[in-house]
Amino acid sequence: MDVTLLYFEGCPNWKTADERLAAIAAGRPDITVTRRLVETVDEAEQLRFHGSPSILVDGADAFADAGTAVGLSCRVYQTPAGLAGAPTTEQLEAALALG
Repeated sequence: MDVTLLYFEGCPNWKTADERLAAIAAGRPDITVTRRLVETVDEAEQLRFHGSPSILVDGADAFADAGTAVGLSCRVYQTPAGLAGAPTTEQLEAALALG
């Protein structure tokens, strides 16, 4: 399974998502995690980048819905503890189980 972490430097939350993905991938040899820096608005539009961090599982955004905006912004995730800058480890594990 290919997992791509899309991010931009203006938002620090990608580091939390990266740490969580790395911990999950350490126990899952079937997962390859790639990090991709998104630097321009044009690139964000081309990639359908829904904010930093975005997690793609085999090319599909694992957490986007129809109303999620595209652009260079920090992304917010609904978690059991409320809004957060990255999905929880449990949410990531569930998304990867579906991939």
